[in-house]
Amino acid sequence: MSKDKPKVPRTQMGGEKELARKLGLMAALVLGVGTTVGSGIFTSVGVVAGTAGTPVLTILAFLIGGIIMIPQNLCYTELMTAYPEDGLFVVYFREAGWNFLSFFGGWSCFWATDPVGIAIMALTVANYLAYFTGWSTGIIRAVSIILIVGFTLLHMIKMDAGAKFQNVITSIKIVPFILLVVVGLFFVTGSNYSAPAVAGVSPGVMSFLLGIAATTWSYDGMQTCGTMAGEIKNPHRNLPIALIGTVLLVTLLYTGLSSAAVGLSDVSTLAASSAPIATAFENVPFIGKSAGTIAAILAVVVVTGSLSSLIMFQARMEYKCATEGYWWKSWGKVHPVWKTPYVSMLWQSAFAIVLVFFSTLQTLLGYFTLICLIRNALCFCTWFKVRKKANYHPTWTMPGGPVMAILAIVPTAVLVVTTFIDAPLFGTIAAVAAIGTAIPFYFYFRKANADIIAQKAAEREAAEQADAAARVAES
Repeated sequence: MSKDKPKVPRTQMGGEKELARKLGLMAALVLGVGTTVGSGIFTSVGVVAGTAGTPVLTILAFLIGGIIMIPQNLCYTELMTAYPEDGLFVVYFREAGWNFLSFFGGWSCFWATDPVGIAIMALTVANYLAYFTGWSTGIIRAVSIILIVGFTLLHMIKMDAGAKFQNVITSIKIVPFILLVVVGLFFVTGSNYSAPAVAGVSPGVMSFLLGIAATTWSYDGMQTCGTMAGEIKNPHRNLPIALIGTVLLVTLLYTGLSSAAVGLSDVSTLAASSAPIATAFENVPFIGKSAGTIAAILAVVVVTGSLSSLIMFQARMEYKCATEGYWWKSWGKVHPVWKTPYVSMLWQSAFAIVLVFFSTLQTLLGYFTLICLIRNALCFCTWFKVRKKANYHPTWTMPGGPVMAILAIVPTAVLVVTTFIDAPLFGTIAAVAAIGTAIPFYFYFRKANADIIAQKAAEREAAEQADAAARVAES
């Protein structure tokens, strides 16, 4: 249920006084949609089909995969309206009093996921362009670097223009998806929906659950706007609309696309294809052999939008850690004219450029997925802690309260177990490496930036006291 915006103005905490609220509802919505609808859907349809085993279970896997994201987005929505600051889980761990996890949130983002994601997205765009040009490996890497530098400058120097570009590119890439769904469903073959199961797969509860788990990566990124919550106008209204709108739109889109794909091509063919969307749409009249070209063009547009989105929001995590004292101080600087965390953005993109030359690291760094999943599950656990605090005044509360929070935690925890079972050795190595490097730096920053940490704690305490006094006076 929703609540009216409180009459007592809340003080922004955590250093957001320097970051202007320039992003409207549309920018918040396209951040979530633009980040979520990325390259994953081009391959995940085949993976899900090969795991679930049947056409119906493949479609249901995408539907249920989206539905189980709803509790997570609802939980995020409540936390964001309670603490409308940049930083996402860095903020929620801080408010829960889990300072090491707050630091580790930024640490794991920088070293395990964010610059890695930028490098992979840039290389993906360049590789799809090479489909038409036949570029060598050297040119592909050069183009990847140009893309990273270009989008970094755009979002760092012209944030308003960057947000407008994100709006346009997201609209451009969503429209073809919708057309693919409409055209695909028009030409489906009914018998494909009752095709035999994929060889070697025994349809049942376990295969269905594994199929749902395989959709997770396609749905990841819906909470993106929370990373820039301190820069979104009227966050108490716009954040809930953006988050709930994102999960509904993406779920509808993915379910429709998977329905069209399994109706155009039998499930076994999809499961065996490395480009299942292109394979499926080869069966559409007038497209036929052009399907590969169309898919490549669409992939360039889609992944370019995701690359732009990643560069736009990800550096806010390290920026937030820096303003809290748990990072290098310079990373917390906001440019006086551009009003963006330019130091964090430059470091993030510089690391991504380095990774472009070591693209084989993708497989190794992918094992850090286990850490990220554990981090996400713990993030939802903060709800049980922060809701008891005096400064917890969300302007939107999720229905069901504890039940909804548990529904957000359990699927993530199941995925943690599944991921560990799939690669226990590498998962353990990743965990030891990530935590082992984080611990000494956490204590280093806690000592080196003790003055900043103390100041921020005092500011939050003063803000909480002022907020409580104002509410008492108002009542």
